[in-house]
Amino acid sequence: MRALAVDFGGKRIGVAVGESHPRVTSARQNIDASGTLARDAETIVALAKREEADLVVVGLPLDEQGETKMSRVCRKLGECIEQRGLAVRYIDESFTSASAELDMLDAGLKGSERRKRSDGEAACRILERFFEQEA
Repeated sequence: MRALAVDFGGKRIGVAVGESHPRVTSARQNIDASGTLARDAETIVALAKREEADLVVVGLPLDEQGETKMSRVCRKLGECIEQRGLAVRYIDESFTSASAELDMLDAGLKGSERRKRSDGEAACRILERFFEQEA
């Protein structure tokens, strides 16, 4: 299965593409958030189609109580994507950004490079988590 993962943010949207077998993920260039979920969904769907993705995995920022305001926004984004004909799955994205940051620090990347890559790398972690749960 080929999937596209989304790490949604108000300014930037991190994206990654991956294959479940072999389990490989790759960050793509961030998308600048448009401020409108419908436009962001169109951009994500267009990218997913170019990447020949079977589905889109949207990361949900959950907290101790579960759903947050931002996770509800992410679900609305997922609904917009589904309305455009792509299947959507949701996955808890807790600590994916922190994990990506630590890995990039370990790799010796400078701060400017980490900032540029963090959203896409977090999307990779979202996709890896999804593949693990689907296995």
